[in-house]
Amino acid sequence: MRWTDLFDDLEAQLAAQQAAELRGEVVEHTRANLGRVALSERYLADLGRAVRLVLRGGPVLEGTLTEIGREWIVLEHQDSSRVHESLVVTASVVTVQGLSGRSDPGRTGQVQRLLGLRQVLRALSRDRSVVRVHLVEAATLTGTIDRVGADHLDLSAHPADLPRRTREIQSRVTVPYAALACVSRQGD
Repeated sequence: MRWTDLFDDLEAQLAAQQAAELRGEVVEHTRANLGRVALSERYLADLGRAVRLVLRGGPVLEGTLTEIGREWIVLEHQDSSRVHESLVVTASVVTVQGLSGRSDPGRTGQVQRLLGLRQVLRALSRDRSVVRVHLVEAATLTGTIDRVGADHLDLSAHPADLPRRTREIQSRVTVPYAALACVSRQGD
């Protein structure tokens, strides 16, 4: 064997080893980057995309992601031939089907709403909207939000087809935010 052939063989082995190490580093770097991606960044990348959400307590919503906040997303969906928008508490989401796998961390500050759950619930309360509240333990309440506290809301339960009037109130219920799965306006 000639020295040149030996050196060429050694150089080829070294190049193959370096290429394998580089591939391993790229794979590890990619895994590390994926490990930093928040679900909210994936929602942002898929605004306008159809998804299927399974919520704690069993409710299943299928629709289009239309808004994203720090603690909530809005899903537009069709129910009984009417289009509804539901405010989904992200902590109540068990699974999501239909995300593309993309993420968009650069858009977080631009698109994601800074409004927290309390601010959105206060707006519903201020509007005196009739809402349907789905709880994480599979119960549903219908009524008007009277008060929004730091970690709970007070709901006057009444029939969905009637406005909030004292004589129509069936009960007053306090709901901790941790028990909320989603809130939908009636009549949307």
